[in-house]
Amino acid sequence: MFTEESLQELSNVSSSHFPDRSAKWLIRQREHLQALLEMLAGEIADALDFERVEQLNRSFISDELRTQESDMIFSVPFRNPTPKCEEVIIYILIEHQSTVDPSMELRLLSYMTQIWMEERRSWIERKLPKAEWRLTPIVPVVFYTGTGAWKSPFSLTALMDLPEGLKRFVPTFDTLFLDVKATASDKLTQTGHPLGWLLTVLRQEHSDPSAMRQALLDALAGLRDLHRQDREAYTRAILYLFHLILHRREAGEHQDLLRILTEEHTQNQEIVTMAASIIELSEQRGEQRGIQKGSRQTSIESTLAILNTRFSDVDIDTLTPALEAIEDLNRLKQLNLEASLVESFRAFQERLQA
Repeated sequence: MFTEESLQELSNVSSSHFPDRSAKWLIRQREHLQALLEMLAGEIADALDFERVEQLNRSFISDELRTQESDMIFSVPFRNPTPKCEEVIIYILIEHQSTVDPSMELRLLSYMTQIWMEERRSWIERKLPKAEWRLTPIVPVVFYTGTGAWKSPFSLTALMDLPEGLKRFVPTFDTLFLDVKATASDKLTQTGHPLGWLLTVLRQEHSDPSAMRQALLDALAGLRDLHRQDREAYTRAILYLFHLILHRREAGEHQDLLRILTEEHTQNQEIVTMAASIIELSEQRGEQRGIQKGSRQTSIESTLAILNTRFSDVDIDTLTPALEAIEDLNRLKQLNLEASLVESFRAFQERLQA
């Protein structure tokens, strides 16, 4: 049974935050986390007991990194643990930017080190005998949904110009990597797990309408067994697809794509009710966005008018793109106030770029 909480969790996010929030929403579901590991490292997934998975908080990650990164940390016990190795930590870094970061391995090493340092602090606080100190193994995973081709190697040596004799001093570790947009649909679905079918639709989020429509039809066909086997999981999958359409496709396509999702469920009152709720929330959010857009435009025009009056000897219109790129209405209002107070046009430019 879908809950109002799960509905609101995806409905209340802005379209700009949807890639991050929806990815977390998917991976937080135990069966999807397991499926992700099965896609990337089946032998590791087979050794883990996902029935006892636990999501860890990120309170020990530094404030700076916590605000910069979109990541998730899970502790998963082994099916057949040994006294000295009972579980593994899965660290998932969710990456949406299409500009590939060549320092990814350095970022991962930093986060893994913070996890281990938190373990060390715990040993000290619990007064654990040093002979019993054991770090938990970490499996780093990069979940990439950007459109840029990922060609940067996962290697610290790629960031260095090293003589051959020094390479042995550089830390090395493997990283599991899923490039959703570059992975063929048959690869995403080869395990038969519903996550793969959802990712085949995400893969087409920016494609032409016909490709998106076909991906949706194929996914519904692939999810048909899930509809019979696990009604709740199936409803969550449809919930994700609803929001993917509303957040990532043009408004003119919504009616046709949503019809595809609902037409074979006209007898399923749960999905019909869910569809109506989502569409209603979407319309309310659209009205709110319209109001905010009007307020933003008014603030921008007012700021440009003030600057044009005060500094008539410069081309004020050059600021328009930068102002229009600001979505935060409060910041636009602050800049509008500063337009009346700054001593020079250059000073305003510096405030705008800050």
